[in-house]
Amino acid sequence: MAALGLFLAAVATTWMLWPDPEPRQREYLNATACLLTDHAGVSDDAAKPVWAAMQEASVSSLVKVQYLAVNGPQTVDNARNHVASLAGSKCGLVIATGPAQIDAVVAAAPTYPKVRFVTIGGSATAANITVISDSAADDLRTTLKHEVTALADSAS
Repeated sequence: MAALGLFLAAVATTWMLWPDPEPRQREYLNATACLLTDHAGVSDDAAKPVWAAMQEASVSSLVKVQYLAVNGPQTVDNARNHVASLAGSKCGLVIATGPAQIDAVVAAAPTYPKVRFVTIGGSATAANITVISDSAADDLRTTLKHEVTALADSAS
């Protein structure tokens, strides 16, 4: 009986002193990369690879990622309101897919010099815009990872 008592005491002590398991949630940095899409959101063919690359970069950099679909008319003016919303709400990096969204970023970028912008396709001349060819999947992944990592570095 004494042996059983010692055994149960040892099991109880071990159980009580066992370390907590690793937390399952990620501790993200205070940095967010945002994707601006057309009304189809991340299910759009142009946005799917971008969203996947952003999520992959988020895992390694601990930068939060989110997306915003332009609701309503797919015009530059309407998309520009969405750009303003993202740039004004802690998105340090705004990535745009779709013609209206890209044109809206090009128009709005000079207003937000502290925000980095990336367009998938299009052409831009502002210093805070990077253009990625929409036909180069490897460039897309590499450039987005670089941009998200740069955002993480500036947040830490």
